[in-house]
Amino acid sequence: MPTYSPIDINDDVLKFLNDRRSPLAKLMDGAGPTAQQVDEIIHRAARVPDHRKLGPWRFIVIRGEERAVLGQYIGTRFKALNPDLPLDRSVFESQRLMRAPTVVAVVSSPVDCVRGTPEWEQVLSSGAVCFQMLLVARAMGFAAQWLSEWIAYDEVITGRLGLSEREKISGFIYLGDSTQPLAPRDRPDVNARITRLGD
Repeated sequence: MPTYSPIDINDDVLKFLNDRRSPLAKLMDGAGPTAQQVDEIIHRAARVPDHRKLGPWRFIVIRGEERAVLGQYIGTRFKALNPDLPLDRSVFESQRLMRAPTVVAVVSSPVDCVRGTPEWEQVLSSGAVCFQMLLVARAMGFAAQWLSEWIAYDEVITGRLGLSEREKISGFIYLGDSTQPLAPRDRPDVNARITRLGD
């Protein structure tokens, strides 16, 4: 088992985290990660806090032609929900999954735990997987963006993806290549959001 001490400080990792930004999915291009590399990203992303090792999450990998097939379903669903909107809006919605060569749906899938791990903790673990996936993908040299949008909350679409009534989409992680410059962006005032108790 590895042991850690203050000498294990890694300035490269700290800089990586300090500079972290998400490239836009709509600007991704190239082939992105291979199927094997996607599996590597998922396995590394799953190394998150997980009380009692329940694994309260699962993954739906959407690649190749299935992006267009599912996209057509999304476009049809959008038209059914918004019959008065122009057809080009439905076409736009049908192209959502085409913004990147791979889209991974991270599904929050809570587990009944007789020892009492709260469902909220399990949901948080699923969110941690989404963020870790961004970090892993970027560390492997790929572009990654975490999106949800309306398709994550539509019961017809989540049913088409095979989710149970209890499951929810934590996010769609778009994976690809990107050469766009990642300019700094405004961030919330973190200091204004800190309450200090004690020294």
